[in-house]
Amino acid sequence: MTKWTSLLSVGLLCASTLGYAKDAGHSKDYRTFNVDGETAYGQIADSYNADLVMYLAGNQFMVMETLIKDFQAKHPTIKSVYVETIPPGQILKQQILKQGEIDGQKTAQNPDLYASVNLGHLKKLSAKDLMDSYMVYTHNKLELMVAKGNPKHIHGVEDLGRDDLVQSHPNPLTEGIFKFYGSEMLKDLGLYEKITGNAECKGCWAVEGKTWFTKRHHRETPQRIEDGQADVGIVWTTEVAHAKAENRGVEGVAIPAPLNKQDKVGYAIGILKTAKNPDNAQVFLDYLTTDAAQDIYASFGFVKATAEDLAIKPLK
Repeated sequence: MTKWTSLLSVGLLCASTLGYAKDAGHSKDYRTFNVDGETAYGQIADSYNADLVMYLAGNQFMVMETLIKDFQAKHPTIKSVYVETIPPGQILKQQILKQGEIDGQKTAQNPDLYASVNLGHLKKLSAKDLMDSYMVYTHNKLELMVAKGNPKHIHGVEDLGRDDLVQSHPNPLTEGIFKFYGSEMLKDLGLYEKITGNAECKGCWAVEGKTWFTKRHHRETPQRIEDGQADVGIVWTTEVAHAKAENRGVEGVAIPAPLNKQDKVGYAIGILKTAKNPDNAQVFLDYLTTDAAQDIYASFGFVKATAEDLAIKPLK
């Protein structure tokens, strides 16, 4: 068993034994939505045989149930939709460009649609003649997550430079939120080296006792804050909104533009040239351009895409 398989197996085991709050949402990372309204979890084989297979950037996990059920209500002939929501760098490197396994089950290397918060991921597929076009369908921005009531009195992003805080941030190896955006923000502030120690690791102390890098997903940060293991963490604004909607013991501290990277964070999606269901994939892309889909994303704290964003563009 590979390290990756072992890690995912642990995530799914936690999902079945500890519940959502304790497994950082990992139980909702592999779902099959059926047109009859039933949702199956962890059915990895569905990545081979569903009517539509999508591997998407993980921080959309909270949107999927509402979005896919609305999509299937409008397109009932697409009876099963398999959706995977984990960090897109992990998907690209360990499930599309090489054979991956989840809980001992092989995953399909040819999803119909792949999405990332970094266009460079899609360009890597283009370079291997696996994708030739894309569109941007929603936006997000960075925010700080703190404990409910803000007991450490963290009032701005500059407070990350304080010595009395224990921090939890996404890892720089596989989580695009930090690799492409959070790290850039810290560099803009002149705090990158102090906060990260220039560490390149995951599930580790980047700076001993001060800065923890999450193992698999920044959704682990709310749990660390609730458990008193961290005071603050960089997350997406949508992560704060979702946690508050679930009455979790956290709240947010806004980061002003341009430090929040709101002008750079675009979710790009494209159809793989090896897709088994390219026609269904196109139906879903068309759906994403509708007011209904854009309103659903906005209701979860995402920023709507513009008409220009939603136009299909070639990957160069």
